[in-house]
Amino acid sequence: MDTCQHNLNTLFAQLGLANNQTDIDSFIEHHKLKSTEKITEASFWNTAQKQFIQESLAEDGDWSEIIDTLDTLLRE
Repeated sequence: MDTCQHNLNTLFAQLGLANNQTDIDSFIEHHKLKSTEKITEASFWNTAQKQFIQESLAEDGDWSEIIDTLDTLLRE
């Protein structure tokens, strides 16, 4: 059972990305989604990352809310 707190730091760790605040800020600054692009279609994800995001959103599970937050941040 997954009991970790789901936030941007833990999401980035789950995706295999550096997860300190500086690295997260840099990622968001350098990776943007087009207005009609779905987060699951972004070219900057590898196959495993895309699969995790797709499955998490489809399940509407614990990760969905923070993935939605990341989606919003990648559009600002």
